[in-house]
Amino acid sequence: MQVLVTGAAGFIGSHVCDLLLNEGHSVVALDDLSTGNERNLSAFAAHTHFRFVRADIREREAIKPHFAGVDWVIHLAGRSDIVPSIEQPEDYFDVNVNGTLNVLQAAKQHGVKKLVYAASSSSYGIPDTYPTPENTPIKAEYPYALTKAMGEELVLHWARVYQLPALSLRLFNVYGPRSRTNGAYGAVFGVFLAQKLKGLPLTIVGDGSQTRDFTFVTDVANAFVTAAGSSLSGEALNVGSGNHYSVNYLVDLLGGGRTYIPKRPGEPDCTFADTRLIRERLGWQPKVSFEQGVDIMRRCIQDWADAPVWTPSSIDTATRSWFTHLGQAS
Repeated sequence: MQVLVTGAAGFIGSHVCDLLLNEGHSVVALDDLSTGNERNLSAFAAHTHFRFVRADIREREAIKPHFAGVDWVIHLAGRSDIVPSIEQPEDYFDVNVNGTLNVLQAAKQHGVKKLVYAASSSSYGIPDTYPTPENTPIKAEYPYALTKAMGEELVLHWARVYQLPALSLRLFNVYGPRSRTNGAYGAVFGVFLAQKLKGLPLTIVGDGSQTRDFTFVTDVANAFVTAAGSSLSGEALNVGSGNHYSVNYLVDLLGGGRTYIPKRPGEPDCTFADTRLIRERLGWQPKVSFEQGVDIMRRCIQDWADAPVWTPSSIDTATRSWFTHLGQAS
């Protein structure tokens, strides 16, 4: 298939590109590099079936030509993080909502066979039910979560009204190699990774008893590719590990010192996906256990710290060695 991946230079997007190329597909990687990093694509940038396009999804006319001849669109581009969304709601709306509309219009115009959207479990807010099923009410606590939910509504509306084959995947706490380590408000794994590399204690929000449905990035990439190749359309599906783990347990596995800071308002004490629907509809299930995933990260951190020069190639070499060890494709 000819596949266009938006947000391709990001954490998840680069793993999706990697998997698609490994499976023999051709990839058009679209990213404006505002948050993604082209170095994430360096391991396969010279691949004969890979092409990088620097473009902004907010500019409909600029991105439209790149959808010509595309079979699948995997739409990962967007703004993330909670606190910046409170400070910059217009920017988040412009990228996550208007940008998604532009992607949908370009996909519809060029007759794309399947679009898969990256939604966020944060849109559930603080749910009443655990594990949390897809019919749980959307109660977004922050502009980021709201704009991701609005993007999903657009995707499912286009599937229903315009018969654009599309699915939305609600992602739970994705972690793994290439996690973003810059910024003060990133996901917990990215923050911990940056602190480990600098030899700093790990900063725990609250008392650390809160649990998260940590889902390894290669499993998430596999969910996107599986969804793109399916005949299913017009549904939202959770993507999670099938379990949940405390932040304290994560710190125990990573090792090192720790420090505690006050809990932020509006954050759930638990995230835990009910994954029965995606297992039944797509036959997808995670392959990397939490302990295996953390072990990959812990050993990669040590390999990166020991490397004479910390480069993307050294990161990917260490990462791939541990994927091979576990029998997983990166």
